[in-house]
Amino acid sequence: MTDPIVDVGPVAHGGHCVARLDGQVVFVRHTLPGERVRIHITERSKTFLRADAVEVIEAAPGRVEAPCPYAGPGRCGGCDFQHVDPATQRDLLGDVVREQLRRLAGITWDGEVEAVEPEAFDWRTRMQFAVDDEGRPGLRKHRSHEIVPVDRCLIAHPDLPEVLGRTWDAESVEAIVSSTGDTLLVTDASIPDDVEAAVDGVVAVDGTVRGGRGAVTERVLAADFRVSGSGFWQVHPDAAATLVDAVIEAADVTAGDTVLDLYAGVGLFTTFIADEAGEEGVVLSVESDRGASRDARRNLHDFPQVRLVGETVERALRNGSLGESADVVVLDPPRTGAKKAVAGIVDLAPRRVVYVACDPAALARDLASFAARGYALEGLRAFALFPMTHHVECVAVLVRE
Repeated sequence: MTDPIVDVGPVAHGGHCVARLDGQVVFVRHTLPGERVRIHITERSKTFLRADAVEVIEAAPGRVEAPCPYAGPGRCGGCDFQHVDPATQRDLLGDVVREQLRRLAGITWDGEVEAVEPEAFDWRTRMQFAVDDEGRPGLRKHRSHEIVPVDRCLIAHPDLPEVLGRTWDAESVEAIVSSTGDTLLVTDASIPDDVEAAVDGVVAVDGTVRGGRGAVTERVLAADFRVSGSGFWQVHPDAAATLVDAVIEAADVTAGDTVLDLYAGVGLFTTFIADEAGEEGVVLSVESDRGASRDARRNLHDFPQVRLVGETVERALRNGSLGESADVVVLDPPRTGAKKAVAGIVDLAPRRVVYVACDPAALARDLASFAARGYALEGLRAFALFPMTHHVECVAVLVRE
């Protein structure tokens, strides 16, 4: 069967655009709104199709030649927009945020996605490479377990440990470089002598320190943070400072406030919130991951106003660990959102809620839940912290109506 030609409609959440073929919805990757392309169907379901654009018949403004040789149909699935210039990528991300807010929360947003340098290549400070049966490191195809071996990744930070171009006897190798220049490998593989000599530490997948340091130091503004092994940290080198600035401005904490930092990780936001609340304030930093909690204990030991709560946000809200009220709540939930926490947050009656989100659909659903309980969106900023991909970070602030 000949691959069909379609006219491409708007961008959709997930790195693809929407088209129609014989009345059926098709989610098409490697294209842009307004293009006419030939597509190859990659998946079929009862309600929609998935496809790759394999030939561009009429190109849209903003299309560029993909600089990465591994980008394109049937190749590496790590990037979604190698074929799009950075300014147009931000426009697409903005359209996605707008559409999710309108459709899922009934909210009209007329903002723009803000650029953060670097906004194209050499930015990702944490890279996890899968290893194929021949020991070659690479990245997986889109929606597949199949590994595409690569000898270079254009979005990877140039100071990462040298993983590519070598053979590894493990399922994966994670390479990390921190803002202070610390380097770390997380893998169960044996490490070549020259590589081990060049890094500051080697950690097993289970967290066991195999050599050198087991953590890196990340510096944000004037504060240092310990992050162990594969612990969560923003992968764009300017992401942490960008988000701290946005969160502190949105939270508008005053001296003496009681503030909750939910899904707090190693204490990034807690540190700067504590400065704002002062020693007369109270800051509860809630994180259930044991490794992150250990790091947070070290990172926050100089703040007497901070209390660490080592349990899930949902449990802490249910069992009263967080008290009966709060002035401000900051939350940075996982990609799935904070659906089960919304009611408990509202019960604390904070004057402001600051929500950091890496998924606009989950954010929109949760904003609708907050709205149903009397909290309205006062402002929202969005940042292009994952160039060449469909991911976008948002910081929303809600107030009681």
